[in-house]
Amino acid sequence: MAELSANAQSGASASELVARLESVPFSRWHIRPRIIVGSATFFDAFDALQLASALVILRPLWDLTTGDISALISASYIGQFFGALLFGRLAEKFGRIPMAASAVVLMSVMSLACVFTGNVTELFICRLIQGIGVGGEMPVAAAYISELSKSRGRGRFFLLYELIFPVGLLATGLTGAVLVPEFGWQSMFVVGGVPGLVIAFFILRLPESPRWLIHQGRLADAEAVIRDIEASTDRREAPEPASPDPALPAVAMAMPRKGRWNELLSPFYRKRTLVVWALWATAYFVANGLNNWMPTLYNAVYGLPREQALWAAPMTNAAQVALLLVCVFVIDRVGRRNWIVTSFAMGAILLTVLGLFGAHNVVAVMILATLAYGFIGSVNAVVYLYTPEIYPTRMRAAATGAATCWLRLASAAAPWVVGHILTSQNPADPIYAERIYLVFLAFAGVALIGACAATLMLETRNRRLEDIAP
Repeated sequence: MAELSANAQSGASASELVARLESVPFSRWHIRPRIIVGSATFFDAFDALQLASALVILRPLWDLTTGDISALISASYIGQFFGALLFGRLAEKFGRIPMAASAVVLMSVMSLACVFTGNVTELFICRLIQGIGVGGEMPVAAAYISELSKSRGRGRFFLLYELIFPVGLLATGLTGAVLVPEFGWQSMFVVGGVPGLVIAFFILRLPESPRWLIHQGRLADAEAVIRDIEASTDRREAPEPASPDPALPAVAMAMPRKGRWNELLSPFYRKRTLVVWALWATAYFVANGLNNWMPTLYNAVYGLPREQALWAAPMTNAAQVALLLVCVFVIDRVGRRNWIVTSFAMGAILLTVLGLFGAHNVVAVMILATLAYGFIGSVNAVVYLYTPEIYPTRMRAAATGAATCWLRLASAAAPWVVGHILTSQNPADPIYAERIYLVFLAFAGVALIGACAATLMLETRNRRLEDIAP
């Protein structure tokens, strides 16, 4: 009753609060949540890829077959599938902050649990449960950062946060190259676990998303957060003029106040949903297929010593960081659709050239696969920006979680596809190096599908979230 009374005393309506939020330029207030949530996302990336470095040691140590490797890589993505659905939905009911913190705690605790495993089955189970936390953190964090953003410059603001994910992937590879030969495969899981528990504490001290509070009818609480944002700077900007989707007036009144799963495929959202699902599936099939297999391929197919293989693999993530830095500063000018179409096309071309002419040359693989991953990896970041933009607050976290499920499915499928191409029907058979060109051609085909799907995207740059989706 006290909360209801406090909210009733709020002098601002929901639309007025959104207008005030849109009028405040990005300021020092925004730095803290971006750093803290970005730190969680850093370790989300670390925990997602830590196994790739560990496998270089585990493959001979545990006498792993290609089927074992595929299963271990896929375990995390299976867990991430369920985590994205679960935490995305819970974030709509209980808020972005408590669910983001809970996901970080789960993935960190299970990273430490992996240290004590002694066989494939135990590691598979721990990675599966850890994946629930890994999958739950990213969509909730993406929704939260998006909801703190204003329309003008949202792409740059969000991607500066999202940049931490590929930095985390790069750091994982570099950390693995340093720690794994010296301290063993368990060191990757210790580093991935301990800091996350500290970060979860700081997440719980962040303010809740004002847009989520407004949607919940907690206007006084939302106004308190917005006052803090306003107090961080004296500058004000004129809000962007409303530019709703042309179809909006005809359907807005029919939209329910409370988000439901079936709304994702309702007439208004169906095309958006199917397109964005295709983008997630194709981008991450290629990116995570390359990311998780490259250390093993450098060692098993191209004959690089384990230490060299561990150092060669992070090059792909360095290329992603470089391309994404360019993307940060141009995305609000060129637009989401143009960037994604171009990046998919460039990745497809590079992978095709590699598959047809350079698959058996390790130098060509290092150069062309790295560049291709850089382009496709930038798509991964932009779809995290784009997906929360095309859905309303009532279903933003859940819809983003559902979209990332296609990331998980594709990422779980990619290791099996690569393993099937490189071996016979028996997963215990050795890797056949002469088939490696088929792997790159398969990735090129998937990237081409992604480029075609991206041509159907809705452009969202410099438009208010409330205008893009009812």
